[in-house]
Amino acid sequence: MYAAIPFPDISPEIFSFTLFGFAIVLRWYAMAYIVGIAIGWQIIKAALKRPHLWRNGPPMQISQLEDLLTYVVIGVIGGGRLGYVFFYKPAEFMADPISIIRIWEGGLSFHGGFVGVVLGVYLFSRRHKIPLPDLADIIAVAATPAILLVRIANFVNAELWGRPTDLPWGVIFPGAAAQSCATATEPCVRHPSQLYEAGLEGLLLGTLLLFLAFRFGALKKPWLLSAIFFVGYGMARFIVEFVRQPDAQFVTVGNELGLRLHIDGYGLTMGQLLSLPMILVGLTVILMARRR
Repeated sequence: MYAAIPFPDISPEIFSFTLFGFAIVLRWYAMAYIVGIAIGWQIIKAALKRPHLWRNGPPMQISQLEDLLTYVVIGVIGGGRLGYVFFYKPAEFMADPISIIRIWEGGLSFHGGFVGVVLGVYLFSRRHKIPLPDLADIIAVAATPAILLVRIANFVNAELWGRPTDLPWGVIFPGAAAQSCATATEPCVRHPSQLYEAGLEGLLLGTLLLFLAFRFGALKKPWLLSAIFFVGYGMARFIVEFVRQPDAQFVTVGNELGLRLHIDGYGLTMGQLLSLPMILVGLTVILMARRR
C-alpha cells in the first residue's frame, strides 16, 4: 500500500439536538458560509473606511452593507442551487421538481452561485445608483475567504475528493471514496482535491487580491480586481479538475451535451467547461483596460 494520510476523525456536524420535536443541526459547511460572509463583510467595511483606496472616494455607505448582504446571500443560494440542477443533474430534478427546493439535502454549484451573485450585485448597483465596477471589484476581494472555508468544509464532509494517487500526501477518505482502486484488500488513496482548491482559489487568490486592493491601489482601476478574480479562479478550478474524481456531480461534455471536446486526450469536465468562460471574460477585460 502507498504511503497515505488517514482521514481525520472530524464530524461534519458541529452540534445537533432536538428542540420541541425538531432536529437542530449546525454543520461545518453552513458555518463556512456564515464565517466567510462575515469576513467578507469586514473586508468591504475596511475598504469603505479608506477613501484613499478609491478613484472618487468610497462608492457606497457602510449602512448599505446590510442590504448588499441580502442580495449576495439570495444570489449564492438561489444561483448555486439552480446551477447545480441545470449543470449537473437536470434529468434527476426534472423527474422530481419539488426536490429542487430541498437545499438542506446538499447540492450547490459554485458557477451557478457566481452567476447569482453577479445578478444580485448588478440589481443592487442599479437600485442604489452605485458604480458597478467599484462594487464588483471589492466583492471580488471579499469573496475569497468564503471560498477558502467552504472548500475546507468539503474536505471535512469527505466529498468532492480526488482521483487515486501514490503521492505521500494522499488521503484515505471514508465511505465510497475508500473503495479499492488498486487491490481487493487495500483502501483507495486519493488526492485531497478540496484542499488544493482551498489553497489556490481561496488562500493564494485571496492574498493576491487583498494586496492589490489595499497596498497597490488596484481599486482605482475599474474592473481590474474582478478580471483577476475571473482568471485566477477559472485557472485554479480548471487545473484541479485534472485530479478531481468523477462522482455524482461530475459530468463530461460528451455525456450531457453530446459533444466531444478533448485537450491532449483529456475530455473536458463540466467544471472545466464552466471555468473557460470565466478565464476568457477576465482576459478580455484586462486587455480592454490596458488599451484604455
